[in-house]
Amino acid sequence: MGEKIVVLGGGIVGLSIAYECGRRGYQVTVLEKTNCGGQASGAAAGMLAPFSEIDEDPDDFFRLCLASLRLYPTWQEEVKAISKRQFEFRNTGTLHCIYHEADMLLLESRRRWQGEFGAKAEIVEASQLEKLEPELSNEIIAAMYYPEESHVYAPDYVKALEEACRNLGVEIYERLEEVHISEWREGISLTSKDGQIFTGDRLVIANGAWSKELEETFELSIPVYPIRGQICAYEVPVSKINHLIFTPQGYLVEKQNGTIVNGASEDIAGFNTTVTEKGIQRLTNWNKHILPFLEQMTPFHTWAGLRPATQDGFPLIGALVSAPHVVFATGHYRNGILLSPILFFSFNDIGNDRSCYRA
Repeated sequence: MGEKIVVLGGGIVGLSIAYECGRRGYQVTVLEKTNCGGQASGAAAGMLAPFSEIDEDPDDFFRLCLASLRLYPTWQEEVKAISKRQFEFRNTGTLHCIYHEADMLLLESRRRWQGEFGAKAEIVEASQLEKLEPELSNEIIAAMYYPEESHVYAPDYVKALEEACRNLGVEIYERLEEVHISEWREGISLTSKDGQIFTGDRLVIANGAWSKELEETFELSIPVYPIRGQICAYEVPVSKINHLIFTPQGYLVEKQNGTIVNGASEDIAGFNTTVTEKGIQRLTNWNKHILPFLEQMTPFHTWAGLRPATQDGFPLIGALVSAPHVVFATGHYRNGILLSPILFFSFNDIGNDRSCYRA
């Protein structure tokens, strides 16, 4: 029998690590206070777009994101096979759009340094854009095309990953409400609100925006806090866009279920997931400058999720120096789904090498 691993948190991060641990013969238990994927994971738009998301020179975090993107084609096929469930994974490519001539220099700069990472990016000017995306606003003067970028339908992806975990023998406990870490220095023991006790050899902290609540337990600062992300969606009777559309003001992505997802406005609201009129208006006031036909439409669905953010934007990935069998994998902000395929390898490096680092 393999090592016993307890994963605290049933979002995309916790499930991804549990899935790979299960494949390798570990005994894995996932503890979730609500429902798996019920927070940031299930509410995400599912973009896999590291080239579009970064504006500056590459760092270790960009390299991690890019490596994970390139694992996705094989990873998602394996998850589908093990879960026996289907979910949308589309390699549509991204159009990273600009509105001002001055921004052309930024596109040229991006193409130069991103080309060193095999981006195969190309600048598409207005005359060509009209052929690629006829519905795009004529205010957009050019775009960078990233053929490698993709997206998944997050709710179905999370369900498939959860089912794959179960099929691998991972034990998943949901709706526990509260879980107390009663021992972590010499061994691992956790107790749920209803009195269940869970023990193991290693503990993975993957509870996202709630990680900071463990500061007193571990007697250290855990600089993770929730950012509320609000998203809206439109129903379209026929397909309107062919690519993931990315702008500095937001993104639009069409799903196979006939919806266009528009995100995301962000604010700090503690753990409040209420959708606000102001938050959605930030999206609807601008999206007509991307796809003009949206001005005549009303979103049929709005929602919000809590993204686990850190002050410097990098996730916390590391083992406690005083207790190397306790590993943190949290603070992934809006990149949890993108990093899903590579999370285990970060976790495994830490657990085996007894190292501690931030991505």
